[in-house]
Amino acid sequence: MVKTTPAVRFPPVWQASEGGLLMLGGQLTPEWLLAAYRQGIFPWPVYDGQTEILAWFSPDPRAILELDQLHVSHRLQRRLRSGRFQVTFDADFRSVIAACAEPRRPEEGTWITPHLAEAYVELHRLGVTHSVEVWQEGRLAGGVYGLALGGFFAGESMFHRERDASKVALVYLVRHLQSRGFVLFDVQQASPHLIRLGATEVPRSQFLSRLKRALELPVSFGSVRGITVASSQ
Repeated sequence: MVKTTPAVRFPPVWQASEGGLLMLGGQLTPEWLLAAYRQGIFPWPVYDGQTEILAWFSPDPRAILELDQLHVSHRLQRRLRSGRFQVTFDADFRSVIAACAEPRRPEEGTWITPHLAEAYVELHRLGVTHSVEVWQEGRLAGGVYGLALGGFFAGESMFHRERDASKVALVYLVRHLQSRGFVLFDVQQASPHLIRLGATEVPRSQFLSRLKRALELPVSFGSVRGITVASSQ
């Protein structure tokens, strides 16, 4: 018997709950993920360490980081000039996502489930997801990863093992996106940390309008895999 793949189909985003939940179920295949992001939808599985429920979200309002509004504090500016860190793109995507998946506190879980991590790794093989690595003396000190489509970048998660290392990664990511012609940086939901970095919220309708225009742009993340772009200065 031939096994058929279910068609990718999401409800209209205006049907999402007040918290942004749009749908349960579906699959973590490239087809489902790409269709979701193109419609302003992202996966956020519910996972208690044993049971995993695939959930899809499209919150209103939507949090974005305007590429020319990233807040770089004086301390971070000094860190960038210090030469303490080395920065690369796409040098170790799997390690970055594994570090992002680690619980922030022992009592907390993670939304980056093993299945979701592998789905993003597959998209990385296809050239869709990308990472920024920050190194200190050959050790991974921080990083960020996300997904690029046209002039749209969806920032998924970041981590640090050394102070400010994740912020250094974000600064270099934003600089790279600006240099490549990106126009929309999605951070999905606002948090105090993201707001301090310059994130703002916009109505979902405005986000979707900007997303449509960004997806049509003939730009790309570029081929920078494994290249050391800076010794943070």
